[in-house]
Amino acid sequence: MSTARLESFSDGVFAIAITLLVLLIRIPAPGDGSLIHSLGRLWPSYASYAVSFFPIGIICVNHHAQFARIERVDRTLLFLNLTLLMWVSLLPFPTALVANSLRARARRS
Repeated sequence: MSTARLESFSDGVFAIAITLLVLLIRIPAPGDGSLIHSLGRLWPSYASYAVSFFPIGIICVNHHAQFARIERVDRTLLFLNLTLLMWVSLLPFPTALVANSLRARARRS
């Protein structure tokens, strides 16, 4: 099997993982003060987004560089790639967890 299908599938997983990261940034509720202050209180979400976005982007770039050297895909490589994608797609969860924890600490102080 050629690498094209696997690369396309992987690109889709990378794109969805990155999209999920931005969807974790909540829109401030109206009436929570000025818009600038409401957006400023979301700094934990922005920080978590950046901290997770760049590793996913780096993994994606390295994935493409690696597959430029691979001519065909076998079953073992499919499962190895699937394992990589499993960990990549899990990143939005700890991102949300860290952002929520930081927001809770910021509210307490």
